[in-house]
Amino acid sequence: MDPPPAPIRWRATAIPILAVVLILSTISPSLAIYCDEDDCYDLLGVSQSANSSEIKKAYYKLSLKHHPDKNPDPESRKIFVKIANAYEILKDETTREKYDYAIEHPEEVFYNTAQYYRAYYGHKTDTRAVLVGLLLILSGFQYLNQTTRYNQAVAMVKKTPAYKNRLKALELERSGGVTNKKKSQKNRDRKVEEDEDLSKELDLQITGTERPSIWKLVGVRFILLPYTLGKLLLWSGFWFWTYKVKKCPYSWDDASYLTQRSLGFPDDRWRSIDEATKEDLVLRCLWEKSNMESYITEMRKESKRRR
Repeated sequence: MDPPPAPIRWRATAIPILAVVLILSTISPSLAIYCDEDDCYDLLGVSQSANSSEIKKAYYKLSLKHHPDKNPDPESRKIFVKIANAYEILKDETTREKYDYAIEHPEEVFYNTAQYYRAYYGHKTDTRAVLVGLLLILSGFQYLNQTTRYNQAVAMVKKTPAYKNRLKALELERSGGVTNKKKSQKNRDRKVEEDEDLSKELDLQITGTERPSIWKLVGVRFILLPYTLGKLLLWSGFWFWTYKVKKCPYSWDDASYLTQRSLGFPDDRWRSIDEATKEDLVLRCLWEKSNMESYITEMRKESKRRR
């Protein structure tokens, strides 16, 4: 297919850019985030080159004039609030520098906005609250990602012939090989749902996808970090003393752990393996490099033979 003519390509590129420029041109950070629609210097009646003493005198003079206790006019109350806000911005040298920069560089919208919130709220924010909030957000996204991947794996499994055949076999097994036509449709549907759940558990091991678990979320792991580190230190010390110093043979549980880690199997997949296969894998001592290489070679030959 030929590319579109140059004018069309230019319009397709230029229109989004022009839209962004127009939107940004309507936003002035010095007006939108500091003193609303006003200029802070104009509110106090001083120039941008005024010193701190002049700014303070102008503020006191205007605040006396528009203070709610001395001027009951509702408009004066609004003006007093604006004057107080402008003085808070200009009395601090750091905040005033950020404001002056925003006036001189109105196109840097995002930078000026970030500087404003950092100046006003950064020192007031509890670091612990920020950390907790960040962990909650990360944990939420992590759990959502786990759930999405798991549901996608379930959907893929349901489309395979192996899943359908397993489902039929389970249905015949539970019914004793005889179809009872007097059962209600509701009971049959419930039975099929139960079979689907069971088939899901049996077949998901092929995909290597685990069920979503709150115990694997980054927030939960961070909370349990002291306990995890203590347990790890104790376990490492025991492992080193038992198998490195005393040269004891591996226990069945520890050999199973080494085998699972060598194969890279997640916990759910390892638990789903039948005991005979698991025992065969453990006895192969796959944590040793030579044994793992022999096992891989054997699996490749078996795969070619099946093809």
